[in-house]
Amino acid sequence: MLEELGIAAKSASRIMAKLGQNDKNKALCAVADALIAHAAEVMAANKIDLKNAADNGMSEALQDRLRLTEDRFSDMATGVRQVAALEDPIGEVISMKERPNGLLIGQKRVPMGVIGIIYESRPNVTVDAFALCFKTGNAVILRGGSDCIHSNIALVKVIKDALLSCDVTPDAINLIEDTDREVARQFMRMNKYVDLLIPRGGAGLIRTVVENATIPVIETGTGNCHIFIDKDADMDKALPIIKNAKLQRLGVCNACESLVIHKDIADVAIPMIAKMLHDEDCEIRGDKLSQQLSDYIVPATDEDYGTEYLAKIISAKIVDSIDEAIDHINKYSTGHSEAIITEGYADAQKFLNEIDSACVYVNASTRFTDGFMFGFGAEIGISTQKLHARGPMGLLALTSTKYIIYGNGQIRE
Repeated sequence: MLEELGIAAKSASRIMAKLGQNDKNKALCAVADALIAHAAEVMAANKIDLKNAADNGMSEALQDRLRLTEDRFSDMATGVRQVAALEDPIGEVISMKERPNGLLIGQKRVPMGVIGIIYESRPNVTVDAFALCFKTGNAVILRGGSDCIHSNIALVKVIKDALLSCDVTPDAINLIEDTDREVARQFMRMNKYVDLLIPRGGAGLIRTVVENATIPVIETGTGNCHIFIDKDADMDKALPIIKNAKLQRLGVCNACESLVIHKDIADVAIPMIAKMLHDEDCEIRGDKLSQQLSDYIVPATDEDYGTEYLAKIISAKIVDSIDEAIDHINKYSTGHSEAIITEGYADAQKFLNEIDSACVYVNASTRFTDGFMFGFGAEIGISTQKLHARGPMGLLALTSTKYIIYGNGQIRE
């Protein structure tokens, strides 16, 4: 089955690479229309996945990631249309220079070919991944988790039918319907057919892919995101930022999981933050100093400072200086998103310069780390590695380049 999918995807990728921008945009708009037209069918399939998830004891936060609502369905279709409206990067000549011998040597942006994506829980990834891969002329092979298999099958059928209606190969999108883990491991070794592999999910999934894949991998890391309350923080800004970053949506990688507070503001900040979070039923696990400033704070362990909770739990640490804050964050961070709340320009710049994460904020919520929020239309994932792509990955992250050389009879002597 995997061999057949690989052959079909590789063949489709050659067709996709020749599709013009207008053809791609027309097909994407047809997919968006089809998603709205068939929303009821897909949400019926999603209800089966949600029931199975509840029966299997899945946490409420993870069920939220799995759930498709009318608003989220509308957002998916809107995201596809936004991708269609984006400028097509394929075919762009990035540079062109003339050598002393008259050769013109340039770089041209081209598709990757076949992109594989392994992910968990979120059926919206199925649509986002397809749209971005399709716009960049790539075929995609998807392997979602067993928890969202019914949703994914329904979504892929809608997309394939829409592509057929536009006379575009339906093999531009392929879904591995076998949810056995051994099948997933075999998929990770399909470097004969797949040019790039992107895992999206928890730490366990990402580690498994990185350790087992023979295909080049873009590592989309987990999110132990921090907010540092600096000595010059404006608490009127800090409180809503913390509330938004932690509680707006629990089961996402850009949610804040750790607070770091400067000692000079701790006696003011800690009681205010602790009460706000306590009123929202959010548990705070802190060091001894923070516990002394609020009865709402329970003891933290070293493990807490490195944990992505995806729940109503947050860690807290009081530090003596911004240097200690930066050291603490760089030690426990997963390299995703960190923020500083400060009115001090020098501290803001120091934080931006010295924090080693994909996205670093001043006076804003970490929840903005998202392809849609960054103007990409949608995202394929958030890379926490440093090669090829870092941070939210839009269209450019799914392209490669090749050199194009124009000559006039030159030979090498």
